[in-house]
Order: sequence, then structure tokens, then C-alpha cells
Amino acid sequence: MKIEFCGASTGVTGSCHLLTSGDHKILLDCGQFQGGKAQEAMNYEPFPFEPSEIECVVLSHAHIDHCGRLPLLMKRGFRGKIYCTDATADLLDVMLKDSGYIHEKDAEWQNRKAERSGRKKVEPLYTYEDSVKTLELVQPVLYDQLINLNDDMRIVFNDAGHILGSAIIELWVKEGDGESKIVFSGDLGMTDRPILRDPTYIKKADYVIMETTYGDRVHPANSTSIEQLLDIVLKTIKRGGTVVIPSFAVGRTQELIFEFNKFYDEHSEYRKDLDKVMVYVDSPMATTATEVFRKNAQVFDEETKEYILKGDNPLDFKNLRFTRSTAESQALNMNKEPKVIISASGMCEAGRIRHHLKHNLWDSRNSVIFVGYQAEGTLGRALINGAKEITLFGEEIQVNAEIYNLEGFSGHADRNALFAWAAAFRQKPKQIFLVHGEHDAKVSFAKLLEEKLGYNPVVVTGNSEFELDLNTAEILNMESAEKREAEYEEIQEVRNKISDIHEEIEHILYNADLAMGSNISEDKMIKINNIVQELAKATVNLGSAVTEEDR
Repeated sequence: MKIEFCGASTGVTGSCHLLTSGDHKILLDCGQFQGGKAQEAMNYEPFPFEPSEIECVVLSHAHIDHCGRLPLLMKRGFRGKIYCTDATADLLDVMLKDSGYIHEKDAEWQNRKAERSGRKKVEPLYTYEDSVKTLELVQPVLYDQLINLNDDMRIVFNDAGHILGSAIIELWVKEGDGESKIVFSGDLGMTDRPILRDPTYIKKADYVIMETTYGDRVHPANSTSIEQLLDIVLKTIKRGGTVVIPSFAVGRTQELIFEFNKFYDEHSEYRKDLDKVMVYVDSPMATTATEVFRKNAQVFDEETKEYILKGDNPLDFKNLRFTRSTAESQALNMNKEPKVIISASGMCEAGRIRHHLKHNLWDSRNSVIFVGYQAEGTLGRALINGAKEITLFGEEIQVNAEIYNLEGFSGHADRNALFAWAAAFRQKPKQIFLVHGEHDAKVSFAKLLEEKLGYNPVVVTGNSEFELDLNTAEILNMESAEKREAEYEEIQEVRNKISDIHEEIEHILYNADLAMGSNISEDKMIKINNIVQELAKATVNLGSAVTEEDR
């Protein structure tokens, strides 16, 4: 049996792991790479396997970094089943259609620019119709159901407590006269969080594939972050400002609605201030996802079920408004009344949140609150790292609003929760593979497992392949992990340079477009054109170098 890590092996996006046993090839997740342009470009590279040979996909949950390349997999030849929980299947219908639509619109925007500049047009990564066809392959199952994938493999989904429908996957694989059990953590949630049940502790595994998003950090108590959130909201509205919350449409947005609902219901002492403050969820996908949450109450925790039994809808309150249309979204930025805007995307890389940041970051009366993980290379990471100026839609924006990062809201287990989950195995697994984390987080968590539990986990770096049997886990390629990591970092550095060049080109073209309406001189236009051509040539050369190096 072999396992190849094809994504989320160096960072926290693009989750994709190939398991091969005899004639069977299955994927655990098939997620999209997210972050800056360098990461996004990785989505267009060939899969390190033949999609038509994949028997099935076992999907942990519906976040795009875990499911976002499923339509691409189908587009390139995959025709097997996609197994996931029933709630995940409901969310997939929302997530993949929205993703296909975004890819189409992004390609249209790029092609309008390409047409003006005489460059070659691009194809979308996949389309809305590709997503619809992919959804026909989805096979929903229930938590705790034993499902036979084939004669040699069977699975069970366990609640991971991360988002609605998220799962820890137990996978049994027969080999000869023996059987090995692999446990894939997916993304683990925190304990004692609203709406969702706690992550399931697994008692036994031969091999474990484990996420380490927050392997080097401990979150503040969730109650502390809730108090901070409400304090920031009250402070901001009292000075006449708007609170902007970049939030993931699935999971975090619904938790925020739940907490605002409780706050509006239970704090009559703030009634005078709160009655005038509207909370807007400005994301069509978040709106639809919230409807999916409401119809999947069977997987809620006991506290949320009690709310429902008392006749209270925990995902609604009188000051809550959902905006779907573009006109409604635009009107929010024309409305100068104090308010709360919850909008996607959570890392500020796309969607309506970028417009809200453009209109609100410059005003010192406003506040921006981050309530989820911000990957390297994203606008969200730049803001929490203290950026004083950013560029949005070709315009430079001063960052004068107050920026907050409330990690207590994170849907990912922190260092302590990850350790508690790993320590729950009654017998020591033969090997633990650490994935879905930045390098420092994985290394830090590996040391913790070694010191406290006597484990010697593998810190997965880059696309690595391992051979598993009943006794050991042996790496196939003989190059050291350190060498692979150094090579990967060099390639990433070049990718980032390409990304910077693209941004510079866009900035120049934007200003050139603006200048066309004025009396710009012929000499200046020639100069602009020459700069663009030099940058374009440099981009092609760097891109070719990276492609050759990747081969």
C-alpha cells in the first residue's frame, strides 16, 4: 500500500492524498490551492496521477481547500463516486456551483483585459456546468455508517466538529491476509463550540494522516473572543463606525449569527444601542449555506437543539438581514449608519469583502475583525500583519481602521486540542503523517508528540510518496526532506516574483486605462508599453524556468 501527498503537504490548502493498494486508487480530498497568485497558479498544473484511474474520492468536508478541484478532476477524466456525509453533500451543491461561477467570471475578466492588450485568452479552471456534472457523482452517507468502497476497502465517517458535515475518516484496507487501518483527521474542530458536536476521538489506527493548522498555537478561550467581539462592535458603533468581518461563508458565518442572536436576546442592558444596529450577511453563498445549516439540525449539538425545541431559531434574529443582489451589497457602502457587515471571502482574496474593505479601511472610525485562519500570501494575512497600505481594484487604500484578529473563533483545533485528539489513541500508531500546516506549525507539533507521547511523526514536505505495510512506513524517494523543502522554497520564491510582476502589470495597465481619457503624450504611452512588454517577457521567462524545474 502506498500513499502520496499531493496537496496541503507544505501549506494549508489544496488537500489531496492518493492511496494505492493493489489495483485500487482512491483520493482523500481534492481541494483547491488558495492564497496569493503563486498558490492559485498551482491549480492549473497537472495532477500527479491520472484522474481516470481514480476509483473514488472520500471527502472530509465542503471547504474549497478540500473539495475545490473535484470539478477539475471530473473535467480531466474522473468518473468514480464521491463519498461524503449527507450534510457535506448539501453544502457541496452550494460550494462547487459558486466556485464554478467564480472561475467563469474570473476568466471573462482576464479575457477582456487580454483582448485589449492582444494577449492570448485563458480558459476557466472549470465552469458552472462542470460543477453540476461533478455533483452527479456525489454519494451521500451518514455518520457511523460502514461503507464498502470495494472488496478490499471500507470506510466510516465520524464527526470532526469543524464545519457542518465535516468528518474524520476511518479507512480499513485489506492486504493479503492482513488488514491495515488508516485514519484521516480531515480538519478537526475545537471542543465546546456552538452549533456543532465535539470532534470524535478515535481509539485505534495503524496510520494517521493529521492536520496541524494550529500546531504551534493555543487559541484564546472562545468566550473571551466573543466578549472581545461584542466590545469591539459596541465601541465602533458608538463612534459612528462600521464593523467589517471577513468570514468564511460556511461555518464561521453561522457561528457568528448564533453568537449575535444570543447577544441580542440576552443583553437587555445594551438594548438602546443594539436596536439600531443591523447585522448584514452580505454573501449569497453564506445566505444559502445558512439555509443548509437550518435543514440539517440532526447533526447540531445539544445546546443548539435545545434552542430549537424552545421555539427559537438560533440562526436568525430581528436585526439580521441577508443581502443577495449586487445592488443591495453596493447600498451597504452608501449607507453611513453604524452597522455590522459579515462578508466572504474569509481571507479577503475574492468576493464582496474586497469592496467593503475598499470603502471602509481608510476610515479610522471603522473596525475590521478577522475570525478565521489567514494563509500566507493573502490580503487577510497582510492586514493582520500590520500593512499600512494595500491596493484594491488598482487603487491604493490607507489602512486607518482598527484591525483585530480573534483566533478564539477559529474552526480549527488549536495545539492543545490537536494533542488531546492524538493522545486519545489507546495504542501507539505505527506512523503519524503531519499535513495541512505551515512548516513551523508541523515541526512544533511533531516535537510535542515526540516529547509527550514518544511518537516519531513524519513532517510531510512537498509531494512525497510513502510505502506502508503492517510493520513500518518507509519513504520511497531517498532525497532528504530538508532538500525537498529547500527546493520547494526556491520554487515558491520564483512563483512569488511572478506574482509580483503580474500585479505590477495590472497596476500599470489600470493607470494606462485611466490616462487614456486625458491628454496623455505619445512618448508616455510608448514608455508605458515598453515597460509592460519587458515585464511580460520577464514573466514568461520566469514561468518557463519554474515549469522546467518542476519537471
